[in-house]
Amino acid sequence: MSTKTKLEYIWLDGYKPTQSLRSKTRIEKDFGGTLEECPMWSFDGSSTEQASGGDSDCLLKPVAIFPDPGRKNAYLVMTEVLNADGTPHESNGRAMIDDDDDDFWFGFEQEYFLWCVKNNNPPGFPAGGFPKPQGPYYCSVGAENSHGRACVEEHLDACLDAGINIEGINAEVAAGQWEYQIFAKGAKQAGDQIWVARYLLERIGEKYGYAIEWHPKPLGKLDWNGSGMHANFSNELMRTCGDKQVFMSICEGFGGAGVIDRHITVYGADNDQRLTGQHETQRIDQFSYGVSDRGASIRIPVGTIEGGWKGRLEDRRPASNADPYKVAAAIIKTVKEATAAAGVS
Repeated sequence: MSTKTKLEYIWLDGYKPTQSLRSKTRIEKDFGGTLEECPMWSFDGSSTEQASGGDSDCLLKPVAIFPDPGRKNAYLVMTEVLNADGTPHESNGRAMIDDDDDDFWFGFEQEYFLWCVKNNNPPGFPAGGFPKPQGPYYCSVGAENSHGRACVEEHLDACLDAGINIEGINAEVAAGQWEYQIFAKGAKQAGDQIWVARYLLERIGEKYGYAIEWHPKPLGKLDWNGSGMHANFSNELMRTCGDKQVFMSICEGFGGAGVIDRHITVYGADNDQRLTGQHETQRIDQFSYGVSDRGASIRIPVGTIEGGWKGRLEDRRPASNADPYKVAAAIIKTVKEATAAAGVS
């Protein structure tokens, strides 16, 4: 008797300025659990802002597979969206990444707010008002300061069961705000895992009555932290060079003419509301870098210096709603340009 397996195909829609996750289930017989067994599929692109009604077919190309911890006999299949002729759709940020040899490693710090659908505010916020000022919520414990832990813990377990390389979680500075961290060797792999982890969080939130708020400043101009997706990155040169000047050249490259716009345009919608120069950010219209400086655009971690100028850098500008594929693609392009210009690529 043949067995039947549920494959949840996940993709990014074409909504602007911020794409959303979509998914649908496919049943396969005698599935062995490998990416190679996942067939190409299609969907109605006219319903996701990715095609017109008269020519609506878009293709789903499987690119990563994970066990689905929330369903029996099931897998999560991350896909890229292709046009009907097999070329990458314009919404396909993954296809923009120039990292076929996985030279670049990325660690993304994904911040977000849990958001109570019933009350239209984060857990920990009283109806029609605000809790006490931020300060006690960061890495907190106890019912007075820690809000939504059951959902967050379930998400952590789900990511681990799915084989996602999640490296930690913590409550963040604002009430109801949390963070998870994911590391991967390879930009595409890092993006795949961030997106599948986002999908799992959205799905788990359903049973708790939580929407997941990815907006970088959902509480507006009030004195509450925004949400980012800090991007820690390195390539083989950075991990092995032992040369301060290489890192200085890369940092200077990020501030070059036209380069700042390259990054800001893909670092998330409404990021100007978060990058104000306050709450551990640099202003969106300014660029800076510094050692251990969380108010800089690019932070040079102390560990990189203590390691003899071998290690990583952190771009603190990406917003929580940014597409990690597009963030990685921009960082890779800039690092390659900067090191080539310095003659050290």
